[in-house]
Amino acid sequence: MRIVILPSADDVAEYGAAVFIRQLTNKPQSVLGLATGSTPLALYQLLVSACRRQHVSFARARTFNLDEYLGLAGDHPRSYRYFMQQHLFNAIDILPQNTAVPDGTANDPVTACLQYEQQIADAGGIDLQLLGLGRNGHIGFNEPASSLGSRTRIKALTQATITDNARFFQAGEYQPHLALTMGIGTILDAHKVLLLATGTHKARAAKAMIEGPLSAACPASALQLHPQTTVVLDEAAATELTDVEFYRHIERENQALVKRLSSQ
Repeated sequence: MRIVILPSADDVAEYGAAVFIRQLTNKPQSVLGLATGSTPLALYQLLVSACRRQHVSFARARTFNLDEYLGLAGDHPRSYRYFMQQHLFNAIDILPQNTAVPDGTANDPVTACLQYEQQIADAGGIDLQLLGLGRNGHIGFNEPASSLGSRTRIKALTQATITDNARFFQAGEYQPHLALTMGIGTILDAHKVLLLATGTHKARAAKAMIEGPLSAACPASALQLHPQTTVVLDEAAATELTDVEFYRHIERENQALVKRLSSQ
């Protein structure tokens, strides 16, 4: 697990955007795993800007989103499909048929989850998976106690997650308590993983993910098993880590190695 600690949330978004741009430059037909929420939003804004300036193209890319609320149609303003259309898909040159989000209104959601897994496999797997980090350590909607080998499925949300997400719903508006989500096993199958976390409210989860034991109590800790995971934190999200300077030292060494290899 590569740990990158940057001064601000803006720096985290810029780092993440650069990773996506590099991925698409090296492999224009990349399969991208995408996430929703406040943390990826700044990254998407940067990707939209880069696409408009023709610094990157999504014309040959495919995307698969992590999750969707069960019971919300794609045109519902609180659905994750709607979020992605508004904040990314409508503003870049990606083909609409190449964007996949779990179907929150599927007649048979269990079968829909199995089909989503098959679609990912048929696409050749996910090249780069973007993740946020829940306050309780969840990734996607894989809440604490989720199987570390789980696949795309229906998942009940914890009260903590429901409370955290309530800010996106208006008072009295229906807020789903179930979701369709890629499983932890699905996420671990991605070739590369990029997790972004910002703010002091993510600090405890970041510590559990990076320094805690591998445990279903912190689903994100499963990323310790992934050979190409990069975790990017701002200073605030890194405040609970035991030895921040150690991670900074390792990253300086990594950067020096990359520079040395690129000059050969």
